[in-house]
Amino acid sequence: MTPEHLSSEAFAALGAPELVYVRPVTGAEIIASTPVESIRGFHIEPEQVLYALHGADGERLAVMTDKASAIAAAQEHELAVVSVH
Repeated sequence: MTPEHLSSEAFAALGAPELVYVRPVTGAEIIASTPVESIRGFHIEPEQVLYALHGADGERLAVMTDKASAIAAAQEHELAVVSVH
């Protein structure tokens, strides 16, 4: 099976559970995709740029205010940050 035919589940099963990537997201994206009770008490502007930490399967694991904090959080949890471009 070639990589372009791997499902996200198959990709995650390739030993990638410890691989993560960071990508910028807007506050609007977080507001739209997160249950309100999970973000209650946080002030998020729709145009604000945040940084989401994602598992190899694309699941969003965490959101930080800056890229360095997202990378540090991954490293603290013994996860390897990879580039996906």
